[in-house]
Amino acid sequence: MKINGGVRYCELGVRSSIRAMHVATELMGITNENVVGFDKIGYQRKDAVVSSFAEYLGVDGISRNTDEKVGRIMTSEKPLDIALATKGYFQIQTPNGIQLTRDGRFKLDKDGNLLNLEDNKVLSDSGVPIRLHRIPEDVKEVVINKKGLVSVFNKDKRKLEPVAYLGIVDSNGMAVMNPDVKQGFNEYSNVSLQNEFLAVMPTIRNFEANRQMFIMNNTNMQKAISQLGSAS
Repeated sequence: MKINGGVRYCELGVRSSIRAMHVATELMGITNENVVGFDKIGYQRKDAVVSSFAEYLGVDGISRNTDEKVGRIMTSEKPLDIALATKGYFQIQTPNGIQLTRDGRFKLDKDGNLLNLEDNKVLSDSGVPIRLHRIPEDVKEVVINKKGLVSVFNKDKRKLEPVAYLGIVDSNGMAVMNPDVKQGFNEYSNVSLQNEFLAVMPTIRNFEANRQMFIMNNTNMQKAISQLGSAS
């Protein structure tokens, strides 16, 4: 007696082609998002992670991974523009909770609170919003050193007075000990347009191949239906 066992999966070629085109479209969408984010400050490139079961799961077999490589750091004319020359994130207090960002374009409100461009408060390493104890006449009086210590210049005493350290953490929420903060700089995306265009070419070819298979299968199905109709 011989027993055969196993798992077999069979489906129509039309359905398989459609699923493969959906996967390719999703991959091209991720690449397009990277290209659009090329000139965005603080944008980090997204990598597509394709499961070995994506052939059967479709777009549900695709996830995203963030490339944490440092982007292009360029000088800025604004003293409150801050860039990180190493991996890490600023912590921002938002209505939806604490969020992480590498966009260090900050500003001060009338009360001396350090805010991002969306008016959300920037957090210190102790988890509380950073607020200057004195309002400077000029933002150039605010000095931030490499370790993220925010200080404000006291004209009367002619010295810098420390305020707080920027709360800089990694993607797991752990404090970054040596953040290498650069005041007066912006970090643009870590996207390479050339690499994006080269990487998307196999995806485009795969999409076109599955499109042709879909057309062929659909044409053959229509012929079969037509012949069955004429035979009856």
